[in-house]
Amino acid sequence: GTGTWTALTQIAAEALGVGVERIALQIGDTALPYSDVPGGSAGITSWGSTLFGAARAFRDTHGDDPSAGDEVTAGAAGNPAEDEYSMHAFGAHFAEVRVDADSGEVRVPRMLGMFAVGRVVNPRTARSQLIGGMTFGLSMALYEQVVMDARLGAIVTADLADYHVATNADVGDLDAQWIDETDPYVNPMGTKGIGEIGIVGSAAAIANAVFHATGLRVRDLPITPDKLLGAS
Repeated sequence: GTGTWTALTQIAAEALGVGVERIALQIGDTALPYSDVPGGSAGITSWGSTLFGAARAFRDTHGDDPSAGDEVTAGAAGNPAEDEYSMHAFGAHFAEVRVDADSGEVRVPRMLGMFAVGRVVNPRTARSQLIGGMTFGLSMALYEQVVMDARLGAIVTADLADYHVATNADVGDLDAQWIDETDPYVNPMGTKGIGEIGIVGSAAAIANAVFHATGLRVRDLPITPDKLLGAS
């Protein structure tokens, strides 16, 4: 998954001042309070802020030696700094491509993503998210395409037999790195979203690399061989 269970457990443990082995995280139970869906690169920021605030409130209320059954209810307040500061994640993508002069096939042997995403709670799960996003972007750049039947208005590429996505054989050496960034305004943890930042620049980097290799600018994805051979 996205590493939510691991990251939220770490956030709760830090806020309470205990080890992660003492945290029993519960998610996905209708008996629990409502929360937002995991989307829009907002998961850890929204859930984590609420969890962090509740954990700190529990510690402030019950101290270092709470009794069994002690509890507290808390929520995440609005951020007054959001109207004054940009709180986005940023990234830069670099791609190396090889274009077959005869077939027009594009391969991507190497990609690098460098990101500024605030505090990284768990480096292993964060790297997995970023590399997964870069793979998604590579797939969007070279393979994925929704084809409509102009007569019937039906989707022709309606299943994975016809809708092509990148597989292991299509993905070369991917590397995701980030700079150490401290943002005191974004939220109590200093975290930012990483769900989509790995995706959005990947396709553009690949398209620019194809242009550098061939002199042909393809502006509609995916970059398929016919678009390169037909324009040459």
